[in-house]
Amino acid sequence: MLRNINLLVTFECAARHNSYSLAADELCISQAAVSQQMRQLEQSLGCRLFVRKGKRMLLSQQGQSLFECAQQALAIIRQGVNQIHQEEIAGELTISSTQAFTTLWLMPRMQRFSELHPEIQIRVVSSAGFDDLRQAHIDLAIRFGTEVEKHTPDNLSCEYFGESAVYPVCSAQLARDLAFSSPEDLLSTWLVTLEHPGAYDWQSWFENTGVQASNQHAKWTRVNSTDMALTAVLNGHGVTLAVPYLYQSQLDAGQLVIPFQLPHPNPVRRYMVYDPNSARLARLKVFMAWLKTEISGA
Repeated sequence: MLRNINLLVTFECAARHNSYSLAADELCISQAAVSQQMRQLEQSLGCRLFVRKGKRMLLSQQGQSLFECAQQALAIIRQGVNQIHQEEIAGELTISSTQAFTTLWLMPRMQRFSELHPEIQIRVVSSAGFDDLRQAHIDLAIRFGTEVEKHTPDNLSCEYFGESAVYPVCSAQLARDLAFSSPEDLLSTWLVTLEHPGAYDWQSWFENTGVQASNQHAKWTRVNSTDMALTAVLNGHGVTLAVPYLYQSQLDAGQLVIPFQLPHPNPVRRYMVYDPNSARLARLKVFMAWLKTEISGA
């Protein structure tokens, strides 16, 4: 007979990660404690639940059956507890997105949100990767690209909220000095690119505009984030690719220009990723509604 339901919580976490160490990190206990609890659970049930294979802990047949039941049971418990708290608007939210989006778009607008909803405190973290929302204690991840849905676990909601075209951008002074007249002219200056541009690379843009020699270009500046790229071009260093809502104020002020209104073949798709059973769902919906309204007017 199982007398300690905490053993099932630890088991579900270890089984989900196939790792005692990752379970320990999520539960904020030691790996030894996880191992000890799993031995107690196996002794209580009289069967093996895990089989070690290298560094991974794989489930036995009995372990797989228990894992499926444990997930269903814990989901019901979480749903019941969350329903008690879901109507609470006031409190904290942790928002994650790319460094460029948080720095150039979100933070300049945070005062607007705070004036509308002073009862909600926002904590912002930047990350370029697909973080584990539960392990990182993130309420909402604002993500971009062509593979967001693919990388979103089934237990999370992935809500599409529009897309934007990517254009080349440079300083107004550089455009005047070099007098660009055709896309091929951009090869006369520095091209600023992300270290890992993914779907939004320069070669695809040039090929889409009929320029075939971009792979022979020698003047490259590589950076880790789009805000770094935009800082470079704002100060006259070459041309980069980016969505206009990140630099709209500089466009409006005449500091930056789009030398050619020729979009990249791949638009940037936007998504909000979150736990639909979150205890903070009420305040999360308030923030998401504001976000969609604000970016639609950007």
